[in-house]
Amino acid sequence: MTGAHPATDMAVFLHAGCGPKDKRHTTPVFARPEWRELRLDLDPAVQPDIEASMTDMSVLADASVDAAYSSHNIEHLYAHEVPVALAEFLRVLKPEGYLVVTCPDLQSVARLVAADKLVETAYQSPAGPVSPLDILYGFRPELARGNHFMAHRCGFTRRTLSATLHAAGFAGVAINHWGAPFFDLWAVASKSMRDEAAMLALAAAHFPVRGRPPAA
Repeated sequence: MTGAHPATDMAVFLHAGCGPKDKRHTTPVFARPEWRELRLDLDPAVQPDIEASMTDMSVLADASVDAAYSSHNIEHLYAHEVPVALAEFLRVLKPEGYLVVTCPDLQSVARLVAADKLVETAYQSPAGPVSPLDILYGFRPELARGNHFMAHRCGFTRRTLSATLHAAGFAGVAINHWGAPFFDLWAVASKSMRDEAAMLALAAAHFPVRGRPPAA
């Protein structure tokens, strides 16, 4: 399957902004034993392998990881910081490497806002009910506890996320969105050029199965 590597040649993926999670909470491909996880986070309390920001991963050498995974992190950056972070991902990836990134889908959230459901529950998370207001600006209970790094400072639709990844220098992008009740975007961005079939296979291997195929 695309994304798999033989156990004799263990691949390394960077789990950026990991928080307390590990490879079991990433994708079916990265969760396999043949992938070695390198956890990176700003918060020393989550005991990352590397304490650093996505915007400055200088502790990592150029072309040092086979893949990278970032789940619901880029929305915490200011818009002008996103290209900086993506340039860092591009730098640390090997030539055939790729990035899997997820973030809120503002287009689907906006539909609830337009229906005047700003503070109504959009979905239930393990931490409690989440409203469109939380998706747009950050989960309010966490912010109330003083975790201001959880604030959301930018956002994306399917089109703008794809354009941002291409503008950062990624040669191939495949992306998907599902709307309610998920309200998220999933993208895979390849450092080197792959044909459409290869990008779609890579996306299918990593994205959750929700009934709509990815598009390149």
